[in-house]
Amino acid sequence: MQGTKLRFKSARWQIDLVKAIDASITVKIANEHSGRFLFFKFILRDFKMQKRTLTHELLAEFFGTFILILGGDGVVANAGLAPRLASNGYDWNSIVWGWGLSVMIAVYVAGGVSGAHLNPAVTLGLAARRGFPWRKVAPYISAQMVGAFVGALAVFLVYRDGLIAAGLPNVWSTGPGSAFGQAYWGAAGAGSGVGYSMTTAFLAEIFGTMVLMWGILGWGDSANDNGHLGALIVGLVVVMIGLTLGGPSGYAINPARDLAPRAAGFLVGTKDLFSSSYWFIVPIIGPLIGSVLSVILYDFFITRGLKAEPAETQN
Repeated sequence: MQGTKLRFKSARWQIDLVKAIDASITVKIANEHSGRFLFFKFILRDFKMQKRTLTHELLAEFFGTFILILGGDGVVANAGLAPRLASNGYDWNSIVWGWGLSVMIAVYVAGGVSGAHLNPAVTLGLAARRGFPWRKVAPYISAQMVGAFVGALAVFLVYRDGLIAAGLPNVWSTGPGSAFGQAYWGAAGAGSGVGYSMTTAFLAEIFGTMVLMWGILGWGDSANDNGHLGALIVGLVVVMIGLTLGGPSGYAINPARDLAPRAAGFLVGTKDLFSSSYWFIVPIIGPLIGSVLSVILYDFFITRGLKAEPAETQN
């Protein structure tokens, strides 16, 4: 009986070995015939590894930013193409909460793999003062840009009929002519709207991004012990920024959130998206400056206190 078991195990092992060799030969032949299979082989190899790699992190950044823009630009398109509702049915508050919830879901989805930067300004700030590897900065930003671009194209597919019928309005990015400005003033404020200067919008982006980073840094500090509420906290921070600092610039506070959808909008036919220097100065340079400044100020006012020994309680 024992000999029978040994022969059975040996035969089964030989069959498994033949199957493995056959599968290896099949993949090798496929790779030789088409380079496409080689890409998928590398991706599948990374998925099978136990150790997390940069590939996993970049895929998470791509997917998280895709979700962010799908929801964020989606609510802007919904607000701009909603004549079935009264003037106060979809307004600035709807957009603010739509963006906040989109951020929350995106952070919740990607946070466990990549940290859910989803924002070149966040990546830059964390690299400048929080030890995030500089070698990962360019790949992270590239993944964020591609994810935002694909997310904007997905919004176009969802709202294609309405966008074309409306003349392809700017639901993609912030700045002059965007649906943000129309939603901000609404029907009642259309005649009394204030035209903000580029300088004011630039400052609004700096301060808005600083507030975003302060919320992220406060959540990330282990001394603050915020547990797993990070996605909710960051989402509410974005809501707060939109309600309090979003008016002058539309609170891009994220270069990927503005530049990549702006490029997608240009591709599908929206006009005047790059007609002035606004697209570069306000939603790109402003958030990058605000991100670095925010970490410096946070470290000065908060980090030193968190690292200091608590004073003894007086009896």
